[in-house]
Amino acid sequence: MPFPHLNRRQVLAMGGAAFVAGPSGLVVPARAQGLAPTPSMRGGANNYRPGAPIVERIGGGGFTMTGTVRRAGDGRPLPNQRIQIWAHTTEGHERDWHSHGATLTDEDGVFQMDMPQIVPAFGQPHGHLAYDSGDFKTVFLRPVMSSAKDTRLEAHFVLEPA
Repeated sequence: MPFPHLNRRQVLAMGGAAFVAGPSGLVVPARAQGLAPTPSMRGGANNYRPGAPIVERIGGGGFTMTGTVRRAGDGRPLPNQRIQIWAHTTEGHERDWHSHGATLTDEDGVFQMDMPQIVPAFGQPHGHLAYDSGDFKTVFLRPVMSSAKDTRLEAHFVLEPA
């Protein structure tokens, strides 16, 4: 029996159909998995100060820390959530009280903090952030900047109920 000549489109369509059918040959509908919670990062809590004050900015500014806070599962933005931020900057070490501050998310779950330029500590320019309001599980993040010359860093929280 001669093997039929298939074009690329036909091969891709057959491969896709086999993938969807899976090993059992049955087509299974897609299931929504929901948005998974952000895991707390090891070492992210070092120099954390419970109850750091809510401030408009940390120090003289010039660097922007931004991010979002959403609920696990449905991804709904979480307004009025407290995010603490601290870092080793041009104005102080991450253990210094004046290098810490907290802010609240807006109605869209977005936060922003102006702070001094982050500088490398232990060879890496990085920031520390914590969600610690209590309605959801505490999460510590320690995002690393791609370059010490960056003037902006983002961190995103997906929280699960406490």
